[in-house]
Amino acid sequence: MAEKRETPQLDELEKGPWPSFVTQIKRAGEKNAMADDLLGLLETSYEDKVGHWKHGGIVGVKGYGGGVIGRYTDMPEEFPNISEFHTVRVAQPSGWFYTTDMLREICDVWEERGSGLTNMHGSTGDIILLGTTTDQLQPIFDDISDRGFDLGGSGSDLRSPSCCVGPGRCEHACYDTLDMCYDLTNEYQDEIHRPMWPYKFKFKMSGCANDCVAAQARADCSIIGTWRDSIIIDQDEVKKYAADGLDIQMDVCHRCPSHCLTYDKDTQELSVNAEECTRCMHCINVMGKAIKQGKEKGATIMIGAKSTIVKSAFMSWVIVPFMKMEPPYTEFKEMMDRIWDWWDENGKTRERIGELIYRLGMGEFLRATGIPAVPQMVYRPRANPYVFWQKDEIEV
Repeated sequence: MAEKRETPQLDELEKGPWPSFVTQIKRAGEKNAMADDLLGLLETSYEDKVGHWKHGGIVGVKGYGGGVIGRYTDMPEEFPNISEFHTVRVAQPSGWFYTTDMLREICDVWEERGSGLTNMHGSTGDIILLGTTTDQLQPIFDDISDRGFDLGGSGSDLRSPSCCVGPGRCEHACYDTLDMCYDLTNEYQDEIHRPMWPYKFKFKMSGCANDCVAAQARADCSIIGTWRDSIIIDQDEVKKYAADGLDIQMDVCHRCPSHCLTYDKDTQELSVNAEECTRCMHCINVMGKAIKQGKEKGATIMIGAKSTIVKSAFMSWVIVPFMKMEPPYTEFKEMMDRIWDWWDENGKTRERIGELIYRLGMGEFLRATGIPAVPQMVYRPRANPYVFWQKDEIEV
């Protein structure tokens, strides 16, 4: 390897108590020329205050339209080892459960055929393999395929579905997120690997309203575990929490967003007005031994979250307050087919489903997809005094 690079600006990012990506790139650069040139290009970008990457065309593997992001530098003469620096997305297992042996095999492939730099995991959830050349893309795909892995989504397609650890490690899961993620990944192989829509679409599955994968803020379709009946209260456990010093009135009842809980200090019993409960998980998080979710479990389906693209960042809208989530998920898949057909027919280039709903209106979306309107769709009740009737609803 050439003499050590001078990177005074990047060195600043190694100061302080936290781990630094700069340190990791330096370590990789000691044995990999691509990583070393990446360090130099990054230092140059900090000096010039401009990024030195450009889009140089579509690259990929045989039969796939997604899974590889083509990346080239606009300074190939100064940094020849990263004149091509493509990113490969590898679809993650449900809940990100790996064996250490399998992770070592993936890393061995990448050190042989790429920069050795990885991102575990990207915003979509995939394993991100950072930096390789065009001639290595097909061999990388062949190597990871032999080990049972597949490419994830990229471009205007379905991105790799991702989920929380669900019933694998969490008692709060209201449906099997791991199974549903695996099922949708297999069901929608064409949609993942062959871009066919106006822009990208993401599924994210959280087993409860704690939403550990932040689906409500990031996914075009968020599937959030919930229950339809009342929470289950164990009064003996409530008394134990009180005896241990928990201020149930202040820390539980007072902080309930809908104030549906009532605590009787004399009897030390807790009661709930189930009709007012929004199933937010606060009381369960604080008093996990005393309060459990209801028995009739399923999921709330939400639509439209995204970061800023054409419009500003959106949070999800509720479209189905409760749906049973049991294999083979037929009701959910049939609904998604209708939603995708409408988006494909009406969406503009690079317009996410949430932006299309914002442009054409929730009413238009609901009528086209056959989804009934429900009160949970209303953000601020009675904020809009106007009722818009459809022509076929007016008696002449």
